[in-house]
Amino acid sequence: MADRDLAVEAAVRGELRLLAPEVRSSPELVGALLHPDFHEFGASGRHWDRASIIAALATTADPGAHPVTASRMKGVRLAPDLVQLTFDTEDNGRHVHRSSLWRRTEEGWLLYFHQGTPFTPDEG
Repeated sequence: MADRDLAVEAAVRGELRLLAPEVRSSPELVGALLHPDFHEFGASGRHWDRASIIAALATTADPGAHPVTASRMKGVRLAPDLVQLTFDTEDNGRHVHRSSLWRRTEEGWLLYFHQGTPFTPDEG
């Protein structure tokens, strides 16, 4: 059995929190999980920085919505202070392959980079 990696576990916890509707709709809760230099290439093809993703989620996320479903989540430590997660999400029939980089900071593990690529389940 493989040894537990507490860094990977911390990144997974953070990622799952970011998928929760009550977190996504709160600029304070989202901001607490994002690195100051955060950026994302979204499934829409848009490039997001920290301020723009916090603002977008605050206006579009519904705290009463169902959570985004994550599957096939795997993590690997790339360096002592860097973890990569890969996983798939499904939200209202939309499927996306996702990859995230989490960096350890003085505040804890923060999401530094994220990318989403839409896919059709039949094409996997």
